[in-house]
Amino acid sequence: MTFEKTILAVLTTSSTVEIESTHLFKFKSSSEMDDFAANLEAILDGIAHKLNEEVYIIVRH
Repeated sequence: MTFEKTILAVLTTSSTVEIESTHLFKFKSSSEMDDFAANLEAILDGIAHKLNEEVYIIVRH
C-alpha cells in the first residue's frame, strides 16, 4: 500500500490541538519538535511543513 498526497503526521507544542485522522505528536519545546520533524520526514519519506511556531505537518506529495 502506498500513501500519496496525504498528511502523515502532525507535530505540535500546543496543548489544545487534537487530531483524530492522523498521528499526533506533542512536544514541550520548539527545538525538540524541530529535531523530531527533521527525523520523521526522513523516516516517512515525506516533507515537513512548518505552519506556524506551534505546528508542523509531515506530508507525502
